[in-house]
Amino acid sequence: MQKVLKNYKNSVLLLIAIIIGTVCGLVFKENCEIVKPLGDLFLNLLLVIIVPLIFFTITSSIAKMREPKRLSKILLSIVSVFIITAIIAVLVGFISTTFVNLVNPSDTEAIKSAFVDDVADTSEDLSILERTVNALSVDDFASLLSRQNIIALVVMSILIGIAINRVGEKAENIVSLLDSFSLVMYKLIELIMYYAPIGLGCYFASLVGTIGATIAIGFLKTFIMYIIVTLVFFFGFYSLFAYIAGGKDGVKAFWKNIFPSSVTALGTCSSAACVPVSIEVTKKIGVPKDIAETIISLGTSFHKDGSAIGSVFKIMFLVSLFGTAMSMGTVMQILAVSLVATLLVSAVPIGGGTISEMLIISLMGFPVAALPILTIVATIIDAPATLLNVVGDSASAMLVTRLVDGNKWQKKKRLLK
Repeated sequence: MQKVLKNYKNSVLLLIAIIIGTVCGLVFKENCEIVKPLGDLFLNLLLVIIVPLIFFTITSSIAKMREPKRLSKILLSIVSVFIITAIIAVLVGFISTTFVNLVNPSDTEAIKSAFVDDVADTSEDLSILERTVNALSVDDFASLLSRQNIIALVVMSILIGIAINRVGEKAENIVSLLDSFSLVMYKLIELIMYYAPIGLGCYFASLVGTIGATIAIGFLKTFIMYIIVTLVFFFGFYSLFAYIAGGKDGVKAFWKNIFPSSVTALGTCSSAACVPVSIEVTKKIGVPKDIAETIISLGTSFHKDGSAIGSVFKIMFLVSLFGTAMSMGTVMQILAVSLVATLLVSAVPIGGGTISEMLIISLMGFPVAALPILTIVATIIDAPATLLNVVGDSASAMLVTRLVDGNKWQKKKRLLK
């Protein structure tokens, strides 16, 4: 019993803090804004270490791989799992919204008439190729040190790691230095997490206290539908992924350890802020260190199940609002745009999906003035979407481990009992 209490002590403290914060938000409402800075402090502490953490963990993990076959196998497996799970998420989002009008057209005639003369003008927008280049690269090294360019940072970290790996023994000192920096970052995370109960409690109090009660029926339906889909995906599909990866042992290991990253995701609404916790959780599940550190850091920018489902919800919301006719071509367009838009979502809290939302409007031909509508949709689904984004990385790491190590992963599970 003492061992169990010790293992779950931090999770229980976080849960208690969140419950207290939620109750305070419901009781004191806007007055909870006074503690918002304390919640922002915790979020800022996590976000400020993201750039060095991602750089050191990805670069050192790839640089330390002395087996070229394993490196290529891991990266190929990661890409394969990311694509497959993203497609599954988009299909689930589309199926769940196909037979439900998120907005009743008869109640939105006035809104639709306001958009009649406002046709989306994409002539000055960047092309898909230009957007992709801007997302994957920067024109100055200093720009890599900003979390606004976190995708470019991930790409450069991979390239540097591969370069160090190819140098071989002559770069051992650099590998050792990077590994030491990674250890320092983990210790810094431990220090920050001592403040987690206070920070998350205040964050939830402020969040709950400022959420308005006057949400339109369309937004309310969207929120309820998204919660239902989240629960199905969270408990159903992630259990399935864990079972495919490690059988019953995999499922047990997954649900035994996933709670800390789940709570952090709901509390911060930031995939980036969850990177430190997710890496530790994924390793506790039994995923090898090199795979855990690589896939969690990569997944923060490139793998977002919740955002993929959210992109479908955003598009279907506007489809219902503007009465867009559904055809096979439209369906394929919705699925394709949802996948592309998800890749451009930045790993930051609410607002990071603006580029994605503009891409949706441009590619789907909706009025530019509809952007605030998508912003509201993004806001109300942000917490559950982040939950799926974060937990999905750990589930994907289990699948990648199975692809890379095969049955060795299951044997490792039995040894961890």
